[in-house]
Amino acid sequence: MARLSAARYGKDNVRVYKVHKDKETGVHTVTEMTVCCLLEGEIETSYTVADNSVVVATDSIKNTIYIKAKENPVDPPELFASILGAHFLDTYKHIHKANVMIKVHRWTRMVIDDKPHPHSFLRDGEETRNVKAVITRDSIHLTSNITGLTVLKSTGSAFHSFLRDEFTTLPEVWDRILSTDVDCSWTWKTFANLAAVQKDVALFNKAWTDARTITMRTFANDDSASVQATMYKMAEEILEAAPEVEKASYKLPNKHYFDIDLSWYKGTKNTGADAEVVAPQSGPNGLIFCEVSRSVPTARL
Repeated sequence: MARLSAARYGKDNVRVYKVHKDKETGVHTVTEMTVCCLLEGEIETSYTVADNSVVVATDSIKNTIYIKAKENPVDPPELFASILGAHFLDTYKHIHKANVMIKVHRWTRMVIDDKPHPHSFLRDGEETRNVKAVITRDSIHLTSNITGLTVLKSTGSAFHSFLRDEFTTLPEVWDRILSTDVDCSWTWKTFANLAAVQKDVALFNKAWTDARTITMRTFANDDSASVQATMYKMAEEILEAAPEVEKASYKLPNKHYFDIDLSWYKGTKNTGADAEVVAPQSGPNGLIFCEVSRSVPTARL
C-alpha cells in the first residue's frame, strides 16, 4: 500500500530587485535576488485526494515575496528569509515549515573619476551571497553561503608526499598554480524565533564580510601544502571570527593548469620552474570538501 512520505511545494526562481533611495544624499543602494520558497504542513490531501482547499497558490507565494520585499528590508538576506518564513506560518495554521532559499546577485558600485557613483553599478563576477532558512514555529535554522567567487594564485601552492600505488601517475610538485571556485557555507546556532533574528541582525553582514575576507586572505597568504590544509585553516578562522556560528564548510574544486612541453620547438623550456604558458583544464578536476564544527554545539536561547 502506498503512502505520501514527504511533500513540499512553492515558488522557485522569483526574481526581485529592490532599490533603496536616500533622499538626503541622492545615493541609491540596490539588491537583486532570486528567491525560492517551499511550504510544508498538513497538505497531504492535495496530493492524495485532490483536495485543493489546503493549497496556498504558488502565485500567492510569489506575490507575498514582492509585498514583503516592499514592506521590509531585504538586507541582510538572513533577515528577509526569516521574515518570509514567519509570515507563512503566522498566516496559515496548517503550514508548519517554510523553506526559504535566497540568492543575492552581486552588484558593485561604479567608481567614476575616483568617486563612488551614487546610482551606477557593475557586475564584476558571478559570485553570489546565499541563504537557506528553515522556519518552524519554535525555531529558525539559517545557513549562509558564498558561491561563484573564483580565485587563483600563480605560486605558493604545492602537492607532494601523497600516497602512491600502481595506479599513480601524478608527479609530485613543490610549486604550482592553485585555482578554485569558492563554495563556502556557515551554519548559525539555532534562533528561537523571528525576534531573535532581528535582535542579532548586525551579525549577518559582518559574518559575510569576514568569511569573504578570510577566504581570500588565507588563500593568498597560505603556503599551501594541499587544498585540504588550506580550506581547514579558512574554516577555523571563520569560527573564530563569528562565535555565533556553529560550523563552517568549504567545497572547493581544484581547477587544474597543466604545463605544456614546448621543447619540440627549438628546445624551448616551458615546464617546471620554466613554465609560463600553461593549459587550463575544464575537467576532470579534484573536488575537496570539509566541515569544521565547534567541539560542543550549543543552542541559542
